Amino acid sequence: MLTTPERNQEPVWLVIMRLLRWHKPEGRLILMIPALWAVFLAAAGQPPLPLVGVIVLGTLATSAAGCVVNDLWDKDIDPEVERTRDRPLASRALSIKVGIVVAIVALACAAILAFYLNPLSFWLSVAAVPVILLYPGAKRVFPVPQLVLSIAWGFAVLISWSAVTQNISQPTWLLWGATVLWTLGFDTVYAMSDKEDDRRIGINSSALFFGKYAPTAIGIFFAGTVLLLAWLGAAINLHLAFWISLALATIAWVWQYWRLIQPHLPNAAYAQMFRQNVWIGFILLAGMIAGSF
Repeated sequence: MLTTPERNQEPVWLVIMRLLRWHKPEGRLILMIPALWAVFLAAAGQPPLPLVGVIVLGTLATSAAGCVVNDLWDKDIDPEVERTRDRPLASRALSIKVGIVVAIVALACAAILAFYLNPLSFWLSVAAVPVILLYPGAKRVFPVPQLVLSIAWGFAVLISWSAVTQNISQPTWLLWGATVLWTLGFDTVYAMSDKEDDRRIGINSSALFFGKYAPTAIGIFFAGTVLLLAWLGAAINLHLAFWISLALATIAWVWQYWRLIQPHLPNAAYAQMFRQNVWIGFILLAGMIAGSF
């Protein structure tokens, strides 16, 4: 069996799993969530099952490609950051050539799935690719790179909604805006754990941009998410289950904001709050499905 001597004879396939971050499923699920929000809401809770399968597999392939592209961009930066120094390309457990091949395969899988979609959704998928490829470079030149990531996440809504309706309407944009703000919120939380390393090596992040006001900014992003989701729920006449799920999500986000304003919060708390947003997203998904009937 092929092995990588750099990590005690770890099999190559396991190293590739780490490169794709499939050992950390929360990062894959959190991209899938807004795509599932969109496909279920656009179809009034009853999307075609084959389309749901394409959306799920497409988000997995796209997020996998995004992880590899990010690591290719950051192969010389990640060794300087405590959280990322053991990533396969940073630690040289995998070669750059292997990383490029894995990225191409993941993008090819996403492209094959995109051919199942209608023309509008297909071309939206194509439009998302440059954002995915360029996001890792944004942290070098743009003061709030998390906004670029949020726009990439927003494409999941546009693609999935239009895959059902073959158009983009006001409710689509409400969900898009909620997704962008939610992503800005949870990814700024995530960036707070790296802010000292990022400052030292000269990398931009929303956590550094907002500085001591980062918890306030996150609170505003989450509040905006709630307002847009409430507007959406009213616009498409979602029922009680949705409003219960939105109330639960609001309570969770208020609690996260309260934690963020506490002094001397340990770094592990930021990753914990990021993972909690996966569960918040699924609670909202359940409310959207049940509230559609």
